[in-house]
Amino acid sequence: MKFFVNILHKPLCYLVIFGSFGFGISGFINQNNSNYISTDFNDYYKIFVDSELKKLEGQIDLLNTVAKDLEASKKSLKEVQNQSLITRKSFKRIEGVLTYYFPEHINAYINGAPLDHVSPLSTSPDFENGNYYLGSIENYKNSLPLDMLEAGHYSGEEFSILAPEGLQRIDELLFSEEAFNSKVELLKLTAKLKVSFKILQDRLVLRKFYFNFEIIELSRLDVIRILSKGITGFDTPGSLNAIEEASASLYGLEEILQPLINVSASHKPSLEKLFKDTQLFLKRHDDFDTFDRLIFIKSYLNPLYKELLFLQKELKIPTSAEKYNETPSWNALSDNIFADDFLNPYYYSLLKKEEDSPELRQLGEKLFFDKSLSENNTMSCATCHNPNLAYSDGERTSKAGIVGKRLDRNSPTLINSVFSDRYFYDLRAFDLEDQAEHVIDNHLEFNTSIVEIVKKLNTDKDYQNQFKDIYNSESINRYQFSSALASYIISLRSFNSDFDKYIRGETSNLSSNAKRGFNLFMGKANCATCHFAPTFSGLVPPLFQENESEVLGVLESPGSYSVDADPGRIKNGLSKDNQHIFNKSFKTTTVRNGALTAPYFHNGAYNTLDEVLEFYNLGGAQGIGLSYEVPNQTLAPDPLNLTEDEMQDIIAFMTSLNDIPIESSN
Repeated sequence: MKFFVNILHKPLCYLVIFGSFGFGISGFINQNNSNYISTDFNDYYKIFVDSELKKLEGQIDLLNTVAKDLEASKKSLKEVQNQSLITRKSFKRIEGVLTYYFPEHINAYINGAPLDHVSPLSTSPDFENGNYYLGSIENYKNSLPLDMLEAGHYSGEEFSILAPEGLQRIDELLFSEEAFNSKVELLKLTAKLKVSFKILQDRLVLRKFYFNFEIIELSRLDVIRILSKGITGFDTPGSLNAIEEASASLYGLEEILQPLINVSASHKPSLEKLFKDTQLFLKRHDDFDTFDRLIFIKSYLNPLYKELLFLQKELKIPTSAEKYNETPSWNALSDNIFADDFLNPYYYSLLKKEEDSPELRQLGEKLFFDKSLSENNTMSCATCHNPNLAYSDGERTSKAGIVGKRLDRNSPTLINSVFSDRYFYDLRAFDLEDQAEHVIDNHLEFNTSIVEIVKKLNTDKDYQNQFKDIYNSESINRYQFSSALASYIISLRSFNSDFDKYIRGETSNLSSNAKRGFNLFMGKANCATCHFAPTFSGLVPPLFQENESEVLGVLESPGSYSVDADPGRIKNGLSKDNQHIFNKSFKTTTVRNGALTAPYFHNGAYNTLDEVLEFYNLGGAQGIGLSYEVPNQTLAPDPLNLTEDEMQDIIAFMTSLNDIPIESSN
């Protein structure tokens, strides 16, 4: 089970009873153990959550009612749009809570991206007739938690494709040109939303305990979500009402955090000022296209994220990772969303932090550059991942281990590549070790096997001695070999570019072009709705446990009207991915170091960032009239209408992300 999902909490000993819904605090008790402070605000949290759920239920009911009235010509489209905006803001007030406990359910049925997606079940659930996993809603409520069911426990061998539903799809539909002619679909969507939310609401109402560590953690995760998804327009594809929704989210967070803020001896004034100043900034700058996201993040969101950590430490509230001895994807002790320790690389690898060491990394580096590991002694990992080219190779498609042959795809950077839950453009590998084995087995690459490589290493005295020094074993095994390589790849991470240093406040040097480019990237240009901050890749925030792939309609060459023939994810060999929606779908890679890793896209057909930006500016393949060729394109086909100067500003921002962490002498 993924971390942060379905944590089965054990009751704590409550020492302070807080029984009324308000801001008064009934106690602050320091136990004999001076390293732990116990404050019980469970009653407050429960009343707040249940109250907000009830309000949201009412707004969803109203949305369904006005949708009925629209269908019957009793309400105008404008009235339905207004109710949708109100409903969404009600959801935003409690989104942090809902996504903390039930992220899969929220993503699938309440507020997921408005795209076709694979159902977690073998058949689509029939909410209206009570057929949701276990028969009746009553049975369902008393079964496993929602997300434990949705994680695949009841999946069959066949997977169905679900049409988009939930608040994002409603927003997209209502504010589109097709809205007035889609009354029936809108009515169905609002009816589905009522039922799927009711199931979620009933489950949470049954919940008896909310713990301080959960509240502080879900609040900081929601700050991440506001930064990476909220203010980019990801959640509001039609209305672009992102700024008002960010305000609603922050009001909800301030309210649920009130008991913890009030008992703080050191951080109450600073937190209250931060929340107040943040809201004032949002009120004064409420236009989506001109909103200065750089200032908002640097001066408000990042400081709020940090101040909440200080509050957590002052109150000696543990992290869930500490409580349950888990390896998390997100580091709850990080103090900046753009810090180099914000994500935990060991979540994504079989190698554990306590097993890693500088000696293992150095051994992995030696293996990385060793051509003798390949069958014909001509290829190493560095053949396709050159440190001087930000660990790419500068080739359109990489050279094979056989003279005159080439691989099918372009070689992406390895810097920060560890931050993925799946690897390769077609997402066929699930961890670093699995990724390496694909390369080793490929007849056009290493053309050997891990078994053969381990045999070879066991005949090499130098390798034998190095592995023995680390593992104290007489022979080398495949796990040790894979761990050494993984250790080196894990070390190829960096969040210390000029942009990172600027947004963390470590330097005042960042060009005005790059600043404008960041705001365009995060706003008008829609780049950050796929390349999520802070990794600027398809690793989905705020949990960073899932990689997205997109259908862009990449062409055989810039300016041509021929779509590249590579089928992508649909042909990666995994049955769940063998779906029409994944035809020509490719992993969303990072734009960090993008200025150093030309050529671009999976086919390497685009030689410059100017060509890449022009492709996006036109709306991909569908944007130039190739809808028949790419009917499942996930990139919005509408032109972005970026000027030449704006595109150059975006390139300036991406250039400010350049940062090669390690220069090797090999």
